[in-house]
Amino acid sequence: RARVPGPVQAAEPGPGGGVIRFSRSELRITVAVNGAVFWGWDGAGPEPSYALAGRCPEPDPRAVLEPDTNGGWRVVAERVTVSVSRHGAVEVCTPGGVMLRRDLPPRWWEPVGGGAARWVQRSEVAADARFFGLGGRASGPRLRDGTYRLWNTDPGHAFGSGDDPLYITMPVQLVVADAAAHLVFHDSSWDGTVTLLEGEEGAGSGHDRTGRCELRMEGGPLRCWVMVGTPARVLHTWASLTGAPALPPAWALGHHHARWGFGSEQEVRRIVAGYQERGLPLDAVHLDIDHYDDHQVFTVDHERFPKLPTLAEELRRDGIRLVSIVDPAVKAEQGNTVYDSGTAVDAFVRDPSGRTVEGVVWPGETVFPDFTDARVRAWWGGLYEERLALGFAGFWHDMNEPTSFSAFGESTLPRSARHALEGRGGDHREAHNVYALCMARAAYEGLRGLAPGERPFLFSRSGWAGMQRYGGTWSGDVATGWPGLRASLSLVLGLGLCGVPYSGPDVGGFDGSPSPELFLRWFQLGAYLPLFRTHASMRAGRREPWEFGSEVLEHARVALLERRRLLPYFMTLAQLARRTGAPYVRPVWWGAPEDRALRDCEDAFLLGDALLVAPVLDPGTDRRAVQLPRGRWYDTATEQAYEGPGQVLVDAPPARIPVLARAGAVLPVRNEDGGTGLEVWAPARGRTGGGLVVPDAGDGWGEPEIERYVARWEGRRVVVRREDENGVREPSRPVRVRGLG
Repeated sequence: RARVPGPVQAAEPGPGGGVIRFSRSELRITVAVNGAVFWGWDGAGPEPSYALAGRCPEPDPRAVLEPDTNGGWRVVAERVTVSVSRHGAVEVCTPGGVMLRRDLPPRWWEPVGGGAARWVQRSEVAADARFFGLGGRASGPRLRDGTYRLWNTDPGHAFGSGDDPLYITMPVQLVVADAAAHLVFHDSSWDGTVTLLEGEEGAGSGHDRTGRCELRMEGGPLRCWVMVGTPARVLHTWASLTGAPALPPAWALGHHHARWGFGSEQEVRRIVAGYQERGLPLDAVHLDIDHYDDHQVFTVDHERFPKLPTLAEELRRDGIRLVSIVDPAVKAEQGNTVYDSGTAVDAFVRDPSGRTVEGVVWPGETVFPDFTDARVRAWWGGLYEERLALGFAGFWHDMNEPTSFSAFGESTLPRSARHALEGRGGDHREAHNVYALCMARAAYEGLRGLAPGERPFLFSRSGWAGMQRYGGTWSGDVATGWPGLRASLSLVLGLGLCGVPYSGPDVGGFDGSPSPELFLRWFQLGAYLPLFRTHASMRAGRREPWEFGSEVLEHARVALLERRRLLPYFMTLAQLARRTGAPYVRPVWWGAPEDRALRDCEDAFLLGDALLVAPVLDPGTDRRAVQLPRGRWYDTATEQAYEGPGQVLVDAPPARIPVLARAGAVLPVRNEDGGTGLEVWAPARGRTGGGLVVPDAGDGWGEPEIERYVARWEGRRVVVRREDENGVREPSRPVRVRGLG
């Protein structure tokens, strides 16, 4: 039989909340100074945790545990009220008393003979609420009714919108309702499922049906964090808890070209020359596993890449960086330098009997470092010295769910495999979902030591809550096709709402040969996403823009040049993401979550506050509907003005996708001379506008000053001024005002 908390017995106030004791369990509840609420059952505290960055925030001294009606207890804080019933139901309400979430008393199933207990937590949310998050989900960004698994998984094939789970799963939900948004994070890395059922207003005899969520976990502590407020406030609190997003170097915000199967230095030079001869911007080239010696990590095939440092140096002189793939699996063979050094420090995962666990990955029989051991992370981080010496400037982690092709019942390590888990000890059931997160930490910390003056560039196929501290991610092997294009946008939006702002898809899809129309529309979308990278399998068609004909080439050139022009804006968004946790790519409801029409819009997005991007996601489209938030919006191509909220039809010819600018927006753009100017979209009469500019202080660790600009009408002119602690002054940057007709 399942164990439940039972009736309340006593309560003990403490800092920020206290402990409520039931007959068969106890609940610890604390409100932190940043507004986040923590609660843990059965004595679970917030630490240890792989999600948290540093120590827990301090308790809020103003939040006090006090008796509630009907024998329950409650904690009242500035942003939230949490009530606990006498049988253990936990209700989260706005300060005005509107219920956002009600967690019913949990249930545990204790295994015979001891060990981790399975548990289930059922919850109710408002009837109008919509679910987002849970990591990277191809079917999102809004999560429909269904069951979603929490187990990082390599699907083993190019995936489409119906595939679930994928590479990054997180027990992180962002729930958006009329009253407020809230983020809930159940801090257990074990396997589990989340079953969602959206509510319905007026269901059954005129009564609302609340939304439902059921979380089933195979083990781990039953503990969670809840943050309440606007989406911006919630993500800011989440970042303060789990860590600021890593700031990519400026070049990583440009255009990347990758392929599994470049095969040789000559092929890399041919591709780069193709970009240069056609005047197409290129900022990075990525080398896949085919540049390794027999697919062995931290090696080079010297026959096909005989002068890799020279190639890297020549490319860097042209403003192009080399990025190396890095896989965690190490070929299990004496004489392999990584295997020998790892064996010497006992770095590899073992089974319960003490034997090294072996799997099969690209090099053949392989072993796997235990990244949950600080000693192993230090060893692995030092291995990147070999990559830096070759001239690589960035790193792309792959196959780190971790994936093994051998049949342990699923394509990963056996669940009985033992891990250090920071000295606590445990097995792969607990370590699996945080394996890639710990690998990213090893690399990031290693690179900080090896090249302290440069910001590391890392992105990882797998990860978990908090992965933004070390870098970003990409779609993985998204299928070539229109559904894959749509899934690409879903993944970026969903990951951003889980606190991972830097991501992007394989433009064109990983497999197959996209039609010229599909490639172009994917390329145009990619130009407005944080990670803008073309990539494909060696068995897929080419991805160079000139391979699709002269018309596609010219339209792709327009997209590339617009990306180059917007680089100062992307850098500002990256700097703001690090400071506030706000993603670059945001749902159109970001500023107005109470607008239900916007909550249901999944085919457009906001890029920062200034731009609304409406990609073409269906074939044969030259005109599309766009759902506008409140205010005036300008078509950036025609400068035609539209008034929101509402839906408008906008031209979407092959040459471009619709991009609209918010009236009053001030955004930094790259001038023809390479400097940064201000593009200002005229505010509506009687209104003011503005914007922020955060210049990049180089690829190091400088803290650039935030520049604040205000735009307003003065008579018949739009005037732009900079405001700071020294007062108001004229902008030192060139200004161009648009939208004046």
